[in-house]
Amino acid sequence: MDSLRYWLTEMRVDGFRFDLAPTLTCQEGGFDQVSAFFDLVSQDPVVSKAKLIAEPWDGGHTDSYDLGRFPPLWREWNGKYGDTMRDFWRSHAVGLDEFANRFCGSSDLYAGKRRRPTASVNLITVHDGFTLRDLLSYDDKHNEANGESNRDGTDDNRSWNCGVEGPTDDPAVVALRKRQSRAMLTTLLLSFGVPMLLGGDEMGRSQQGNNNAYCQDNEITWFDWSNVDSDLLEFTRRLLALRRSHPVFRRRRYLAGAEAAEVGWFTPEGAPMTASDWVRNGSLALAIYLDGSDDPDRAEDGTLLVDDDFLVLVNAWWEPLGFTVPPTRVGLTWQTAVDTHDPARAVAECRPGDVLTVGPRSIVVLHGPRLDHTA
Repeated sequence: MDSLRYWLTEMRVDGFRFDLAPTLTCQEGGFDQVSAFFDLVSQDPVVSKAKLIAEPWDGGHTDSYDLGRFPPLWREWNGKYGDTMRDFWRSHAVGLDEFANRFCGSSDLYAGKRRRPTASVNLITVHDGFTLRDLLSYDDKHNEANGESNRDGTDDNRSWNCGVEGPTDDPAVVALRKRQSRAMLTTLLLSFGVPMLLGGDEMGRSQQGNNNAYCQDNEITWFDWSNVDSDLLEFTRRLLALRRSHPVFRRRRYLAGAEAAEVGWFTPEGAPMTASDWVRNGSLALAIYLDGSDDPDRAEDGTLLVDDDFLVLVNAWWEPLGFTVPPTRVGLTWQTAVDTHDPARAVAECRPGDVLTVGPRSIVVLHGPRLDHTA
């Protein structure tokens, strides 16, 4: 506690991410939500006000993954979010209900503990494992340079090389990898919760397939500033600006996944999702309607954070798919804000009943401006 206070008061850090955080809480051999450490943190007038982020993996106890079990002051790396989104975008049938729960802040993990969506630190890649570029370029780890005969590092990467292992000049594979990058970044930055972006993913950094590069201080881990994917960097900036400008993507209260009243869930045909639609085997596409005026959060001064409406069309199939624009707000005309298949696509307008083609493994975000933001 002395050390934490020092870093906050003297070094002026904002907070801490605790590696293998459950090891700090083990009492009598297992995770304890009312442990002495949690008690000390919650009562400390300095440390309790810092950003407290837990990596919920443990160092080897039987009960070794404590996701969703930390107290209200804490945020948690949501590895389940990353597993779901990695699988979804390589067209594995994770289930639309699972995708919806992760997109809406993982209420199944946190809401029962009276915690907010901001308890979930959403991630697709972190410093442990593949970078985003490598996640889409390698089916297997390539850790030979680490000197352990490629035995180190995880084998559960949920990666897909898009058809070729490692670097390639094949234009079709290169285009697919770029499209996958944009779809994953869009999912991450529009999901409810706290998005965490691995440094370098926004510029296409690679570690040459090494998923355990902690021991490398060379070209494997260095940032190559002469080889920046400028198109991806600009796309990421646009996504960040969109999220920052619209509180509907940053709600501090739960929209309970598939059952959320403030969210409309639609099939690609434009019909409201039914119970059978949610459990249909192999489904990989849906539309998400976010009503910016429905039960909005309040700003610090009490002002209602009424926002525009958004319609997010998600297609994880490997073929283009037509989406019928569903009926929502009366008189609403939609404008294309994001198209991960073709970021340079001109802004187009559409109305309920129109059919919009969403490219393979892509997301289209439609923006419905609201002239009156007073609710």
